[in-house]
Amino acid sequence: MRIDQVEQVYFVGIGGIGMSALARYFIANSLPVAGYDRAPSAITDALIELGAFIHFEDNVDLIPEQFRDKKSTLVIYTPAISEGHAELSYFISNEFVIQKRAAVLGTIANPKQGVAVAGTHGKTSVSTILASILNDWNDGCSAFLGGVSKNFANNFIASSTSDLVVLEADEFDRSFLQLTPRYAIITSLDPDHLDIYGSFNNLIKSFEQFITLIKRGGVLLINEKVRRLVRVPDYIKVFTYSINESANYRALNVTVEDGEFSFDAKLSDYTQIEHVKFGLPGRINVENALAALSMATIIGVDHETIKNALRNFKGVARRFDYQIKSDAVTYIDDYAHHPEEISTTLNSVRELYPNKKITGIFQPHLFSRTSDFASDFAESLSLLDELFLLDIYPAREEPIPGVTSRIIYDDVSLKNKTLCSKEELCALLEKSDVEVLLTLGAGDIDKTVAPIKEMLLKKYRVAANEN
Repeated sequence: MRIDQVEQVYFVGIGGIGMSALARYFIANSLPVAGYDRAPSAITDALIELGAFIHFEDNVDLIPEQFRDKKSTLVIYTPAISEGHAELSYFISNEFVIQKRAAVLGTIANPKQGVAVAGTHGKTSVSTILASILNDWNDGCSAFLGGVSKNFANNFIASSTSDLVVLEADEFDRSFLQLTPRYAIITSLDPDHLDIYGSFNNLIKSFEQFITLIKRGGVLLINEKVRRLVRVPDYIKVFTYSINESANYRALNVTVEDGEFSFDAKLSDYTQIEHVKFGLPGRINVENALAALSMATIIGVDHETIKNALRNFKGVARRFDYQIKSDAVTYIDDYAHHPEEISTTLNSVRELYPNKKITGIFQPHLFSRTSDFASDFAESLSLLDELFLLDIYPAREEPIPGVTSRIIYDDVSLKNKTLCSKEELCALLEKSDVEVLLTLGAGDIDKTVAPIKEMLLKKYRVAANEN
């Protein structure tokens, strides 16, 4: 079934960030959309407002009659859906046209000038920054993002005039191997998803395979640290970027002015974009901004457009996302769920608040990831002054015997640490002396953000208009 032949679409797992971007694409193209997800969320609420039919029980009887016509319905599912899912089994047994999310994304994007952003972390931030730059330039771009852009209040951007499409290229389940981009960025490469790949070496090989999918005449922009890990075919034009090492694109003279970063960007042709202002905290975000800036110049965006877009970039929901920012208390919500990401986030916070107590709430994501990186999680979380550690969020996985949050907790070097459930969290946190607080994780920890924020505002007598 070609995309232009699709009449209606049913999503199994419609509430995921990648799935919902595709749902928005089909809704924007005036196609009926329906689907299942495990629980309501802000994402599913928004899709329902746009006209999608969504239910929250795995029940074949709840599939709308209209979407039981296999000749006109494309079924899209996410690999996060567990085996034995009743609705997916129904579609399989009745021989519907069924495709994974990644395959559909490739079908939509591959005929266009794709700009694919890959990496074990950083890809959401870089792709969202780049989409913001491109949307301020000429005909703009389309974008399928792995987070909600605060500039657009969306994870999908549509353009009817531009052939450029920015894509988050996800390594999970080897999804990015469905893409054939014109341009590609690789931000980072650390051991992750070892339940899929088995070893770090296999993950590296998968990234090398992704590189070979770049179209002839295409361009790869790669973090200098990652360039040393992978082989790149001679026919691909490759540029490197870094803020710490020699590279084709570099951030120089990095300073903090009035709470925001300023830097000079040295370009591959030895010219510079001077006094670039970027408001997101942490040197990792300078590096993310540099990656987006560099690719924008490769594509041909003028320097003034780039500077203006970076100055006006508001960020990505759940990426160093300030919930409260006041003299009394600071509260930041972040998606970090890998030890390297947690260390990077905590070091950024420590740089911003060197003399304050830093309290973190962490929810491990996946039994397999917890098992693979328990000691690394313990080391990164030990950068905190106080830790509240929640139960593991299982997502798609069944429990692994002996794998609980306790295997992280026991190795955390802090004296001030607490193992608790989400239900106990607010009451325990209210008794703590909080100065800077972070919620960290990729599971359903986001559901704790609103009650924590409400409690902190009340406890520290911060008015909503003060933060």
